[in-house]
Order: sequence, then structure tokens, then C-alpha cells
Amino acid sequence: MYTNDYEEVHVPALKPDPLSADEKLVNISAMPHWTRMAFDGLTELNRVQSKVYETALFKSDNILVSAPTGSGKTNVAMLTILQQMGLHRNEDDSFNHSDYKILYVAPMKALAAEVVRNLSNRLTQYGVTVMELSGDKVLNTQQIRETQIIVATPEKWEEKLDNLTYTRLVKLIIIDGVHLLHDDRCRVLKRIVASTVRQKHIRLVGLSSAIPNSNGVALFLHDDQKKGLFSFDNRYRSCQLAYQCIGIEANNPQLMDAICYEKVIGSAGKHQVLIFVQSKKETTNTARAIKDTALANDTLRMFLKDETSREILREHTELVRNSVLKDLLPYGLAIHNGGMTRDDRESVELLFAKRHIQVLVSTPTLACGVNLPAHTVIIKGTQVYKPEKRALTEVNPVVVTQMLGCAGRLQYDTYGEGIIITEHNKLEDYLSLIKSIASNRN
Repeated sequence: MYTNDYEEVHVPALKPDPLSADEKLVNISAMPHWTRMAFDGLTELNRVQSKVYETALFKSDNILVSAPTGSGKTNVAMLTILQQMGLHRNEDDSFNHSDYKILYVAPMKALAAEVVRNLSNRLTQYGVTVMELSGDKVLNTQQIRETQIIVATPEKWEEKLDNLTYTRLVKLIIIDGVHLLHDDRCRVLKRIVASTVRQKHIRLVGLSSAIPNSNGVALFLHDDQKKGLFSFDNRYRSCQLAYQCIGIEANNPQLMDAICYEKVIGSAGKHQVLIFVQSKKETTNTARAIKDTALANDTLRMFLKDETSREILREHTELVRNSVLKDLLPYGLAIHNGGMTRDDRESVELLFAKRHIQVLVSTPTLACGVNLPAHTVIIKGTQVYKPEKRALTEVNPVVVTQMLGCAGRLQYDTYGEGIIITEHNKLEDYLSLIKSIASNRN
């Protein structure tokens, strides 16, 4: 579709490839008896997990797993954790937990908190303690001693590289978000990797949603590409995506707001919407623009799921500290950014996960693995300000791919929608990226 103000192009969803003749899914009942508790509620591993299963659980090779967002890489991490635990397992199924530590490097605080919750819930029956080390959380010496799995942001772990209290018992390091080796924070991750590969007793596991050069990263991780490189394209995505790319003719924030609102209204009452913007300030501006437009058009009621959600949102409105959030929550809208308190961010994540919040406007931090049920993802604007360059630059294509990958999460949807709103002179670039993703060449 083309108007004088913008052009809109649609790319339909593909059908996932069926299982090949020699491809079999691993049944949980066929796994070693002591590992099954960690997969409670599942009957089988998915395609990605099944292909990695033998190497992840029964070998100690370094591995790199590159797979689409929502393909279950957390369970791959769990398999490698169980492999390490198995080395310290006794005949009576007890464990010598004081003999090892595992480090899980999460790219953002939001993901670190989710990983801690996930691993703690699944490993508590094994007596495993999981703790977070980030800008929000610090650990004292006793906590370090009592912890088996430390979930840390890259910057916080870099500070501890020379501290033997933290590092001497580490046997496994899982790096989630290896694609950041191509980002501004790559120096920190590279130092962590370089420090790790010098120590032969540490297994290194890399997880990524999208790596343009997985072979190169595998070499950097000292990964044997014949044994440890597992690269999966979108044919392995059970929940396929339909895409829209919208190019605006000129720098027109009002038009971008209007288009964003129309796309949100198209899903209101049916599906949740996650909108990515490129700054903390823009989370507020965009959310308020949606609220004000909905108020003017008498459509605010469409963002409230039911009376139960309305009451829950009222209760949480009294608890949150952020004034913008207080204004938005009663209407089923919310924001999420690093300027909010941890409690406010976690409240928003919980309310969105429970489907009480219908529209969430966030900075790209939520694209780093926080598992939220967004049927529709809108990327509103593709330029980010870089202080060191004193200029706006286009968002890294890897990050765009990851944001789009947050749509249509496997356990919530059968399909999802990814929408990019950009400047018209960048339309072809993003169409090429979308077609590359859709045709499985990511």
C-alpha cells in the first residue's frame, strides 16, 4: 500500500518445515531418571533441543547454539547445567554441590532476573541455589560460598575475573546473547571469553538468537565446529511470523504516532502488543500518545481485557512508584525501561506475562530474552542516538532481528506479527532484512 505520506509492504508468514525422516524428538521419559525433574510439565524436547541433546547432556565440548528467539535455548542451557551437575552426582542421587560453580552471563538485568527465577524454580528440588550478580544485586562472601549458579551481567562479571572467591570453582560458563560480540559491549564479553578459554577445565556454552557469522564466533569460543556448532534458521521456528514494513516519506513524528496507534488498535482486544522504541524518553512519549489518541477516539476500553484485569491493574497502580506508570496502568498500558526501579520493571513484566497489560512500550532491553507473550511486535523508529558519535545511527540489524523475534512466542501463539516503522529511504534495507529472515537466510 502506498500513500503520499508512507508506503506499507506486507510479507506473509511461512509454514514451518515438517520433521525430516531421520529427525526424532527426544522424549523426556527416555532421559536419565535424575534429570527429568528439571523438565517437569514437558513430554518431549523440541527440534532445536533434540538436535543438541546428546552433545549438551553427555559431552563436555564447548558449544555454540544459534537459533531464532523463542526456540527454547533456555532448555539447551539446562541440559549443559545438568551435565555439569552429573559430574558431581553420587550413587544415591545426592550431589556434591560445594565442588563446582556455574556462571550464566545474561546481557541485561531484566533477563538476569528472569533466568534466576526460571532456574531456581526448576532446580530447587536438586538443592541448587541460584543468585543474581548485577547492578541491582550484590553478593557477599557467604552467599558466594552457598551459591552453585551465579547469573551475572557481563560488566559485573568482568569486575570479578581476578577474584578467586568467585572464579576458582567455576566449571561451566553459559553466555546468553553471544550476538553482542558484534555490539558496543563486545569488549567486555571478549575479555570474559579470553579469560575462560585459557582455563581448560571450564566448559563454554554460547547461546544466540542471531549471529551473521556463527562460524567466526565459534572459532572465537574455541568451539570445534564439527562437534559443537549448532546453527538453526527460521525453518526451526514452530511459530512463524508475518511481517509489515512501513516507510514514512519524511521526518514526521506525528505520522509515526498515528500509524503506530492504528496498528495497536488492529490488535486491541485480541492480542497483546509490544512496542520497541529507542530511548527511555520515547517510551513515555509513545505510551502517552497512544493513550491520548485512544481517549480522543473513545477506544481506551479496548485495552482492558476484563473486570479481573481491571481490578488487578488498579491494585498495582497503588504499588508502583513511576508516575507515568501510575497514569497508564489503569488503562491496560505500560512502559518498561532502565530508568524505572527494579520492582516497577518486574511488576510490568509480571502483569504483561499474565496478560493483564495489553500494550507495552519498551526500550530494546526486553528483546534480550525476557519471555513475554507478545503476539504483535512494533519497532517504532530504527534510529538510536550514539553519544560517542554525537549522531543518530541505524539500529544494529541483529538487534532488529531479535526484537522481531519477540513476536509470536511458541508457548503462547500459533503465529505472530512483526512490524517495522522506519524512514522511507531505509524501507528497502529493512525489506531485505525481513525477506532474509522469512526465507531462512538469517
